[in-house]
Amino acid sequence: MLCTGVFELARVAWVFPGQGSQFPGMGKQLYDSYPVAREIFERADRVMGFKFSRVIFQGAADELTLTCNAQPAILIVSVACAMVLKSYGFRPGMTAGLSLGEYSALVVAGSLTLEDAVVLTRKRGKYMQDACPPGKGSMAAITGMAFAEVEAICFESSRHGVVTGANYNCPGQTVISGEKKAVDDACRKARERGGRAIALPVSAAFHCALMEPAALRLERELGRVRVQPPSVPVYTNVTGRRIFTSEEIKQSLAEQVTAPVLWQVAVENMIRDGASLFVEVGPGKALTGFGRRIDPGIPFVQFGSPGDLANLLDFHREA
Repeated sequence: MLCTGVFELARVAWVFPGQGSQFPGMGKQLYDSYPVAREIFERADRVMGFKFSRVIFQGAADELTLTCNAQPAILIVSVACAMVLKSYGFRPGMTAGLSLGEYSALVVAGSLTLEDAVVLTRKRGKYMQDACPPGKGSMAAITGMAFAEVEAICFESSRHGVVTGANYNCPGQTVISGEKKAVDDACRKARERGGRAIALPVSAAFHCALMEPAALRLERELGRVRVQPPSVPVYTNVTGRRIFTSEEIKQSLAEQVTAPVLWQVAVENMIRDGASLFVEVGPGKALTGFGRRIDPGIPFVQFGSPGDLANLLDFHREA
């Protein structure tokens, strides 16, 4: 077992990606290389009742993008990554996840079992898709504009339908969500005013009022699940602050479906509470990019495949 030293200190934060980080084949190298990762995929397959790992490894991009597939897939890959790191002796001192990623954080913190999290994210994805069928809603990332400027644009575009700030990720980047016509209008206005607008590869409009039916259904499901207090600090999307109790966790998971994700606030609070190193655990590198804009002085490293392990070990030796 590797003696990890600095990686066991409370100042190390593990952060987990949300929907949009998925890609076909993600996690396959982990499955092939590490028995502890393979076990996670096999446990998830048993819960799903079919070889869901084949959807992750071999499914078409449009199949994996469907919310009911993308959410459990990202969770499974993220938890597999975390278990590989733990097998090498790494441990987080605190943790958080972007939207869906909060489920991964809670599994790693011991609040949710992998099995319950797989079921919840599968249903969460279905409920969110049902609440906003494909083509009705959309999301877009607005960059190069302050949060207040984006909010003003959303207010102006709301005459075309629901549109609101959904993710406050980092300085100069806000994700908006809502009905497609309103989102398109907000994107047009953002471009006219010097910003950039990029459509996101999601199949529903998350973190806005359109998700209210999904939030109510998910709340009922959460009432049936046993949730433990976290063994390490977990910071929630809804407030950006640390959550402590089982009831707080359930309330946060239900509320986050319609509430905006306060990611920048969460990262800033973790830094305030002592985090001086962040490890992005799971597919993609979006959170690393956000973190470097939130605080350029805080190092971020990423682990999503076997090739990333050498970089992580090198960083550890230097630290």
